Amino acid sequence: MIIIENVAVATVDAAGTEFPDGHVVVGDDGRIVAVGAGRSELAGDRVDGTGCLVTPGLVNTHHHLYQWATRGLALDETLFGWLTTLYPIWGRLDAEIVGAAAGAGLGWLALSGCTTSMDHHYVFPRDGGDVLAAEIEAARSIGLRFHPTRGSMDLSRKDGGLPPDHVVEDTDEALAATEAAIDRWHDPSPDSMLRIAVAPCSPFSVTTRLMEEAAVLARRRGVRLHTHLAETDDEEEFCLKQFGCTPVEYAERVGWLGDDVWLAHGVHLDDSAIAKLGATGTGVAHCPSSNARLGTGAARVRELIDHGVPVGLGVDGAASQEVSHLGAELRQALYTARQRGGPKAMDAREALRLGTIGGARCLGRQDDIGSIEPGKLADLVMWRLDGLGHDGIDDRVAALVFGPPARVDLALVGGRRVVERGELVNADADTLTAAARRAHRRLMATS
Repeated sequence: MIIIENVAVATVDAAGTEFPDGHVVVGDDGRIVAVGAGRSELAGDRVDGTGCLVTPGLVNTHHHLYQWATRGLALDETLFGWLTTLYPIWGRLDAEIVGAAAGAGLGWLALSGCTTSMDHHYVFPRDGGDVLAAEIEAARSIGLRFHPTRGSMDLSRKDGGLPPDHVVEDTDEALAATEAAIDRWHDPSPDSMLRIAVAPCSPFSVTTRLMEEAAVLARRRGVRLHTHLAETDDEEEFCLKQFGCTPVEYAERVGWLGDDVWLAHGVHLDDSAIAKLGATGTGVAHCPSSNARLGTGAARVRELIDHGVPVGLGVDGAASQEVSHLGAELRQALYTARQRGGPKAMDAREALRLGTIGGARCLGRQDDIGSIEPGKLADLVMWRLDGLGHDGIDDRVAALVFGPPARVDLALVGGRRVVERGELVNADADTLTAAARRAHRRLMATS
C-alpha cells in the first residue's frame, strides 16, 4: 500500500473536491483506497508530498509517436504542405525506427505527467516489419497505459487523395489488418493496459468505403473509432469539392458520429457541427499547440464544452508539435480558449479537467481513470510546485496550469511507479535519446 500525504489534492471528481492538505491511499491491487483531508491512519509505504500537488494522471488523446524521428522539418508549412513534405520520408519507416521513436515519445510524455496515451499510427510500409508491435513494446517498457489505434490510408494522390501511392494500403488489406490487431492486442478489461481503436487517417487520405466499413468493423468488435476531422480550411474545401458537404456532415454520412467516436482537432466547426457532436456524444481531441504550430486556427473549445462534447487534450505528433509536453498543454488550452473568448472562457480547473477526466471520456475510460476516487485505478501524478518557478502562486492548481511546466516527483500507473523524482523508473532517458537519435539519422539518410 502507498500513502501519499502532506500534499494538496485535486481530485477532479464531479464536485471538484480538493484538499489543501490531504492524502491519497493506493491499495496493493493498484486502485485508490481512500482520499481525504489530513493524514491517513492506514499503514503502508508513506510518501511525503510536502510542496506538491496530486492530480489524476494526464490522458493524451491524440499523438503520432513515429513522428519523433522527423522533428524540426517543414517548420513554416501549412498542414497540406507539411504532409506532402513528410509523406515520402515516412514511407521509409520500419519497426526499429518506430520503436525508438515511440520509446522517446512515451518516455517524454511520462515525464510531462502523462499516464495514459493513445497513438494514431497509419503508415505501414510493406517492408517495414511489425511497426504496431514495436510501439506497443515501447509502451510496456515505459509503463504507460496505452491505447494505440490501427490507422490506415487507402486514397493515394492518383485517386484524388493527398498521400503518394507508396504509403497507402489496399482497402481490404487495411480492414483485415485492423481486425487482426484487435484479435491480437485488444484487452477490454477494466484495468486494461492496452486497448486498440480503429482509426482511418482522414477524409483526404481514406476512401468512403474504408470509412464506412471501418465503422462497421469497430462496432462489431466493440472498440472505439478515431480520425482527424475539421483541422484546416483546406480539409473543408476538399470535403465540399469531393463530397458536397462539410467534414462533420461527411462524418455523419459515413457513420462516424457517436459516443464511441473521438475526433482529432475539430478546429473548423460551425454552430450546427458543434450541436451535432454534442447531441451524439462524439468526442474531440483538442491539440492547441499543434494547431498553433501549423497555423490551422483555434478550436471553439468553450462552445464544445457548453454543448456537452467530451473534450480531451492531445500533444499531436512530435513533427508538428516539437515540445510534446502534455503538462504544458494545460496552459496552451487555457490560452487558446481565452484568445477566442476572453479571460472568462476557461479557468485553471477546467483546463485540468480537459487533461484528465475529459481525456478519459474520449477514450471511454471515465469509469476507470481521470479522477481520484476510491475504486478507480491509481493513475496519479504528484507535481512539485514549491520551487522558484511557482513561488508565490498559492493556489496549487493555478500554479500547475499558469506556471512553468512542473517537475513530476511521482507518477503511478495502476499503483506502479513509472516516474520518481523527475526520472523514469523503467527506462533510461539517455538510452532512449541515443536510440531515437540513431533512428532519426538512419531515416533521414535513406530518405
